[in-house]
Amino acid sequence: MTAADYRPPRWLRNAHVQSALGSSSLRRRHGERSLAELGAVSTEHLIDAGDARLHGLHSAMPDRESRGLVLLLHGWEGSVDSSYMRLTAVQLLKAGFEVFRLNFRDHGNTHHLNEGLFHSNRIDEVLRAAVEVSRRFPGQSMAVAGYSLGGNFALRLALRAPAAGLELAHVASVCPVLDPARTMESMENGLPLYLWYFERKWRDSLARKRELFPQVHAFDDQVLGLRMRPLTQWMVERHTEFGTLERYFDGYSIAGDRLSALQVPASILMAQDDPVIPVDGFHALTLPGSAQLEIAPWGGHCGFLEGASLDGFAERWIAQRMLDAAG
Repeated sequence: MTAADYRPPRWLRNAHVQSALGSSSLRRRHGERSLAELGAVSTEHLIDAGDARLHGLHSAMPDRESRGLVLLLHGWEGSVDSSYMRLTAVQLLKAGFEVFRLNFRDHGNTHHLNEGLFHSNRIDEVLRAAVEVSRRFPGQSMAVAGYSLGGNFALRLALRAPAAGLELAHVASVCPVLDPARTMESMENGLPLYLWYFERKWRDSLARKRELFPQVHAFDDQVLGLRMRPLTQWMVERHTEFGTLERYFDGYSIAGDRLSALQVPASILMAQDDPVIPVDGFHALTLPGSAQLEIAPWGGHCGFLEGASLDGFAERWIAQRMLDAAG
């Protein structure tokens, strides 16, 4: 199974249709129903990640020998309950894997767990959480997969895993953010729908944080009314050590040759027509021989829908890559 095998019907060869349907309430219900019907046993976990507490869900099929454990990472303002997270878990569980879906800080109704705001350079706490998840499920071969910003985190996690003593069998990444500055420009210059979508969800998240920690987060509604770029700059200047937007974006960029040091075998799936993340950055990547990049003509941003059922190619692709890695 490769990107060349993804051939959606003509009505799904529009990037905006793919992207909108992929994050629609219809697909969310499809994911919820599909996971419930599978009969997996899911348990909640609160993970001590050093300076943060992170929440996650472990799922496994009862009375079945496990092929290994896959850590799943969602995109920005997604959660463990996002449709693609549930549907990927379904494919992995069917393939014989156990799954741990991790919520980033301030995602999935976990705002109360930490005072500090989420930002995209918080890779250290995600790495510590991954190490802790591995410790809780000893004897399991572990791999990681992610979507969009979660795909960026997954690849950075794989870069840092050897030094942390975390052994990963594989990393799979779907439409990962490569160059955050380019992604910001793409949203600002593209269809306004995407900027509006992420602005709305981020404002809601910040408002929730202010409600829970009013003494720490005493910003006013004028701040919440800022557009994406000035709001990001406000957050960077007050809640990170980076000082400028440029240094902040550079902090989590994986563009150019930054993935050349990957020691973990990697698979990356991208759509040529992604309306959020510019595809040209993927052609300029320097990857090691153990990493494979696949670019499909269609798919939108993390859509890759295959038909009216709203099942996705990307979810099956991740499961196949994990099966390949497991031998």
